[in-house]
Amino acid sequence: MRSTLEMKNISIVFPGVKALNQVDFSMETGEIQALIGANGAGKSTLMKVLAGAYDHYTGEIRLDGKKLKIRSPKNAQDTGIQIVYQEVDTALIPYLTVAENIMLLDTVHNMGKKQWMKWKDLHQKAGQILAGMNIKLPTKKLVSELTLAEKQMILIARAVSNQCKFLILDEPTAPLSHTETTELFRIVRDLKKKNVGVIFISHRLPEIFEVCDEVTVMRNGEFVAKERVTDTTINKVVEHMLGQKLEEQFPEKKTSVGSTVLEVRGLSDREKIKDLHIHVKAGEIIGIAGLVGAGKTELCKALFGSEKLTGGDIFLHGNKLKLKSPYHAVKKGIALVPEERRKEGILVLESVETNLTAVNLGEFSKRLSFLDRKKEKETVKQLIHRLGIKTPSEETKVQNLSGGNQQKVAIGKWLVAEADVYIFDEPTKGVDVGAKKDIFELIAELANRGKAIIYASSELSEIIGITDRVYVLYDGRSVKEIETRETNEEELLFYSTGGR
Repeated sequence: MRSTLEMKNISIVFPGVKALNQVDFSMETGEIQALIGANGAGKSTLMKVLAGAYDHYTGEIRLDGKKLKIRSPKNAQDTGIQIVYQEVDTALIPYLTVAENIMLLDTVHNMGKKQWMKWKDLHQKAGQILAGMNIKLPTKKLVSELTLAEKQMILIARAVSNQCKFLILDEPTAPLSHTETTELFRIVRDLKKKNVGVIFISHRLPEIFEVCDEVTVMRNGEFVAKERVTDTTINKVVEHMLGQKLEEQFPEKKTSVGSTVLEVRGLSDREKIKDLHIHVKAGEIIGIAGLVGAGKTELCKALFGSEKLTGGDIFLHGNKLKLKSPYHAVKKGIALVPEERRKEGILVLESVETNLTAVNLGEFSKRLSFLDRKKEKETVKQLIHRLGIKTPSEETKVQNLSGGNQQKVAIGKWLVAEADVYIFDEPTKGVDVGAKKDIFELIAELANRGKAIIYASSELSEIIGITDRVYVLYDGRSVKEIETRETNEEELLFYSTGGR
């Protein structure tokens, strides 16, 4: 028997911004519904209301017509509503086993009842849950030893173990490879067959059309449209998201390529990178293509001085570098926008202003190292306008911005520093189509100014659209170098999967 979930006139206000404005959302168990919108549209906020993370909202939530009181995560869980957030590591305890993490909610709820823990039963029950989802993982394995995809499976298993009626997945495929995504879709479809309703938040529109039944679109904190996937198109959905037709995503480059800026010869590290040779010229955008785990991130970090090397040389403008740390890389004119922006690219608890000026405070220092606050504020306001960062003010904490705006801040801080080499590691991860276009234009602008750009991504369509030349990585090695205009996604995927 199907159950109907309804959210009526949901509104919520945070300091300086109305995040949701009388939003309606509804779905049934036994279906997969996409919830999409540009960064800042309010979709994650709406789902946090449903999951009990925010209690100061107005409006009603009903299940089969009965009004629910959801003001805490436990309220939501008791109703059968579970959520798997994008940052899976924060929801797991790494030094506990697979079974202990799956049964964590049961264990916590039973605390204080003065009963002995039956470890055999705990592992047996966790094993049955995994078997029911056709997930093959040892229950005694530590979570710290799992891959990101396996950790995500553990969180889904935990949710399913607690009489889950509605499961919210927030950007579940962002860190996954193609194979891992296929496995996730199998699990999602199995849950649908078991009469679980799945709410699927994603910026990857082709995936939505592959796995979802319906799509609800939000824009600027409001409900815009709800349609059956079979009755709409990707272009129509994008128009709903942006409120206008999407123009060509990838900008034209206007300058010619100059001399070699950065060259790498025989680079190796302790684990992933193996005898890599690459170079990038002034005004050139080179792509580093490859699947998850190919060594793209390790290469980016090595070029930024944060990866221990066992061999090879790095040359900048023909001069050999010794990069002992990121500090030395920045001093030499190398900038990195890392894949994990919240962990490594921004100071989430600090303001937009602090983040945009943090890497180059000397630019704003007067005599005796006192900050020139007027100059700093003027520069920050110019950057916010130039980058199109949507923020109530420059004093807003970065953690309160959407993912796309956080990424713009992560990039913007380097524009003050005026680096020679810009390294982008998965720069559009978790970013909507509108913000992607802004980021592509910014990268093209840097190239037009003669900067050397390294663009690492597993999104092959982006590699084809933005780069001049591509290196394909497989198992830590560069297996193919090719001019972008002479290749296509199929060929890049062939080499990315080990083809010869």
